[in-house]
Amino acid sequence: MKKLQILGTGCPKCRRLTENTEAAAQALGIEYELVKVTDLAEIMAFGVMMTPALAVDGEVKLVGRVPAPAAIEPLLE
Repeated sequence: MKKLQILGTGCPKCRRLTENTEAAAQALGIEYELVKVTDLAEIMAFGVMMTPALAVDGEVKLVGRVPAPAAIEPLLE
């Protein structure tokens, strides 16, 4: 099971990244746990200075943008 973490404060872009990430994971048919990380200290511990960001199994894969689900799929594989 993959651990997908959305790093952000809950802004509209963060919500859109959450939706697109879920759509990508479902399209791939992978088992996943989606965690929203909203604590700024925790976000900064990832070395992320811009949100939203996506971490897969603790590794930051995407920062500061909201790509389409099809563009997120390769990051989850």
